[in-house]
Amino acid sequence: MNKMNKSFKISLAVIFVFTIILTGCSKDSGSNEKPNTSPAATNVNKDEEEKGFVLGETPVDFTFYGHYDWYTMYPWGEDAATAWIKENKKVTVTSIPSGNNAEQKLSTMIASKSLPDVIWLERGSDVEKLREAGMLVPFDDWLDKYPNMKKWVGESTIDLLRSPDGKLYQFPNWYTTQPNGNSGYVVNKRIYEELGSPKLETFDDLYSYLKMVKEKYGSSVTPFDPGIERQGIELMVSGFANDFPKTYISQLAVPENDKLTSLFVNPVFREMMVFANKLFQEKLITHDALTQTEDQVKERMYSDRVAVFAASTPTEIAALADSLVKESNPNHPGYMMIWPLHKEGVDKNKVWPGDWASVGWNVSVITTNHKNPEHIFAFLDWYTGEEGQRTIFWGPEGLYWEGTNEEGGPLFNDRYFSESAKVAELMNTTNNFQWNGNTVFIDTRKAAIELTFPEEKRNWETRWQTEITWKTQFNASAFVNLHPFPDSDEGIIEQKIEDIYTESFSKALYAKNEEEVIKILDKAEADAQKAGYEKLLAFQTKIWQENLKLLSQ
Repeated sequence: MNKMNKSFKISLAVIFVFTIILTGCSKDSGSNEKPNTSPAATNVNKDEEEKGFVLGETPVDFTFYGHYDWYTMYPWGEDAATAWIKENKKVTVTSIPSGNNAEQKLSTMIASKSLPDVIWLERGSDVEKLREAGMLVPFDDWLDKYPNMKKWVGESTIDLLRSPDGKLYQFPNWYTTQPNGNSGYVVNKRIYEELGSPKLETFDDLYSYLKMVKEKYGSSVTPFDPGIERQGIELMVSGFANDFPKTYISQLAVPENDKLTSLFVNPVFREMMVFANKLFQEKLITHDALTQTEDQVKERMYSDRVAVFAASTPTEIAALADSLVKESNPNHPGYMMIWPLHKEGVDKNKVWPGDWASVGWNVSVITTNHKNPEHIFAFLDWYTGEEGQRTIFWGPEGLYWEGTNEEGGPLFNDRYFSESAKVAELMNTTNNFQWNGNTVFIDTRKAAIELTFPEEKRNWETRWQTEITWKTQFNASAFVNLHPFPDSDEGIIEQKIEDIYTESFSKALYAKNEEEVIKILDKAEADAQKAGYEKLLAFQTKIWQENLKLLSQ
């Protein structure tokens, strides 16, 4: 998945203060959650301790908080997949919204002694702050009771996820042992064909094509839509040199020999910013590229008003848009993906607009707030297994599939093909609930199944994943865990560098010309060095080198 998400920043002092409050609260004699010490309860607990909790026999209710400004969970139980889980597995999930201010929301919940039961967030320092404050429950005692985490995540990745105390607190999302990811470029085939289907391989081709779009369609069509949070602009950097993944922008550090170096002075990054500025100044990129919401992007895509769309995960929006435009106009050829664009002379097979790592994207942690945290873990373990993944990805059995093949993949029925728009809508909805996705299971099963169908019946996302996106994602496993604790010296520096980057990127995009772009980046470099950039890079280099050694074993 993508790195669109911003980690929360909570001061250590605040966390420890509220930890004391929460610890006292957990021992409060007035609590409504006293353990049941009746003989029946004791027997149940002993049986559960030995054999594990059986999902579906006893209701499991928990609160869930997605720690992102952009994340809003759909109502649990109102779609076919979660309704089946609610009825058959007796699991009810209550969402706690971030209110578009995740940092403040979590701080408020800690202060009011109302922690959510599950927090879905970035791994690393964010998790460690909560762990050090005694707010998280370790999973180690449950790994042998429930089969799926050890089976699918694997011991080596589990070890990468362990905290400094040696325990495991994180359930990974979209963990993998093979390439995955969706970053890349989507093209509106109707517009493309109306303009004569010109070559669209290099950035020179892109520039010429966007100018054609603007001249023919004017303001009725957005030539280039970069999605939210600079995604579609930043991923272009991968095409300006061989083996220069967008990962380097995400880390704000570029490898040179055995060291990580400044992004601001890197010539590849600078060339990309000059090109992006040119597109913006000529109004070939949407004017609100840095401020638009996902809903605005969806509205344009769904209403057939975008020529080229690039983002970290464009497939989710494009798949539904493809169905909708074809539904409204049976003669519309829909949307397609193209091989990642590149500068003339760059090897197209060394362009990486996205990345992947064995630990996946983000993680779910269980807090000490829930009286039966093992029940939640039992659900998450089932959820990441075959039945859970089939249900949340393709809906419950009987809706669009009947039975499974030898590999555990669903056997699709006629409704899957005749109701493609509804299928896309369901998958677009259930994507919102994929908190501990099993990449290898999902990707291998859906690819094997889809490739048996004629092209016109293949799922849009799967087709382009197998043909393009999975082949063009960079293995960034060596770059995990580079972010320092927010309140450490390096963490404070990192926040300053991120702020400098955000400001300079915006200024460079709006600059009048190439000369001004370079001056802005020169100032960004000077400001970054004053803020301690070299100290941060030295910290990151150490971890990067340690990761390289670990991966080489």
